[in-house]
Amino acid sequence: MDLESVFTSFRNKKIAVIGDIMLDKYIFGHVSRISPEYPVPVVDVSHETSRLGGAANVAVNIHVMGAETLLFGVIGGDGNAEALKALLHEHGLSSEHLFHDRSRPTTCKTRILSQNHHIARVDNESRLAIPETAAHFIEEHLRENIGSLNALVLQDYNKGVLTPDLIRRIITLAQSRSVPVLVDPKFEAFFNYSGCTVFKPNLKEMASSLGIALQNNDNEIEAACQKLRSNLGCEHLVVTRSEKGMSICNDRCTHIPAASLDVADVSGAGDTVIGILSLGYAAGLDIDTCAQIANLAAGTVCQEVGAVPVNPDKLFNACREYFKEL
Repeated sequence: MDLESVFTSFRNKKIAVIGDIMLDKYIFGHVSRISPEYPVPVVDVSHETSRLGGAANVAVNIHVMGAETLLFGVIGGDGNAEALKALLHEHGLSSEHLFHDRSRPTTCKTRILSQNHHIARVDNESRLAIPETAAHFIEEHLRENIGSLNALVLQDYNKGVLTPDLIRRIITLAQSRSVPVLVDPKFEAFFNYSGCTVFKPNLKEMASSLGIALQNNDNEIEAACQKLRSNLGCEHLVVTRSEKGMSICNDRCTHIPAASLDVADVSGAGDTVIGILSLGYAAGLDIDTCAQIANLAAGTVCQEVGAVPVNPDKLFNACREYFKEL
């Protein structure tokens, strides 16, 4: 495989990301004592930072690889919305396809860490379904751009953006223009994504959707994958399996070992996987190769603390070493 040509081809692609957009805040500090008021640790703050999360993190992962990226979703009318838009612009992403709903907060997750270990997380969010005005806004903005897209990602964190009706309308629109739809689901609404091209749950999500207990072994995974794929009617099923890597199921099952054992933080790894999968699929790579590159990308971001986008140079070097050995 000519990796340089593959990575160059990513820059000619246009991909849309639709879903739950988040602002990730990180408070870093050091715990040296327990509070005299309550038996909880006291964190002496050293620094704070904010990053893009959820669907916004998927968009950043695609954009840093050189592809034109459109982000669709809903934010509030609060300070976190302004911070999120500022971060989008810093990364070269537009906020023109974001619907402002002043009745709900911008989804924000604040993580408190001491010596790179998570102490607590504070969530500010609404899980209510977005109003039809917001769904119509997203659908119309997508309709205006669908003809130029090479792929479409639906990133679902069950925060209310991807309602069953909007999912159906999006997939129907994409199918009418032969645009592949890649889905990163959460626990709810699994079977609303019927007819998508690539469906990427993790092991826990797949087990929950099927109502079964799953051991992380290949035989059980293959049986569960076949059942889920049959129920969904998707073309490809890609299941992430933590330390066991990932499995691809279509007319056969392929297992890919995890790319890295040097894990600092798994936050955002799933966002990276679906983003790189969409790039590979848009570039015409077979699903196994797409998953291998996405697996390597996840391995690189897991070496960092917090949700960070993939580094193109690191990913290229990891791919060069990996495919050289095959």
